[in-house]
Amino acid sequence: MQPSDGSGLYFLVPSSPSPHSSYFTRTTNNMHDFHVNMYLNPSCIHPQAQELNLQLPCFSNNSTSDEEQQLSIIKERKQRRMISNRESARRSRMRKQRHLDELMSQMARLRNENQQLLRKLNQLSESHDHVLQENVKLKEETSELRQLVVTMKMRSHYSSLEAIITHPTTELSD
Repeated sequence: MQPSDGSGLYFLVPSSPSPHSSYFTRTTNNMHDFHVNMYLNPSCIHPQAQELNLQLPCFSNNSTSDEEQQLSIIKERKQRRMISNRESARRSRMRKQRHLDELMSQMARLRNENQQLLRKLNQLSESHDHVLQENVKLKEETSELRQLVVTMKMRSHYSSLEAIITHPTTELSD
């Protein structure tokens, strides 16, 4: 069988003619004319089929306007979705920018605090070093003063002993 074209309809035709081919061709052509006429002339359509045609929107004459309306609705939804997505992306960018600005502000504040803390730490470190040096001086002075007291006591005792040794009777008489 070979495909054949008949008024835009494709059907298979036997490759070898048969003895009944003239009858088959005549019947097919008559049926083809009947089907074509039925769709072109609405009066040939059975009343129940016409009623069905009126009830089903896919067979109505307004199908193109319905399709256009559906396409318009789809296009409108697509447009709204696109606008919504743009707005969402814009809000997202704004949120990110606001977050970035907050982080930059926080970073500047923390750097400032860090510098202040470093200054205070340096001041405290210098003060600590000064106090340690002062402590060393005071300990040296304390040691010197103790040594002086010990020396003075020893001299005092030595003087007393010397006075006793040199004047033994005077002290006993007093």
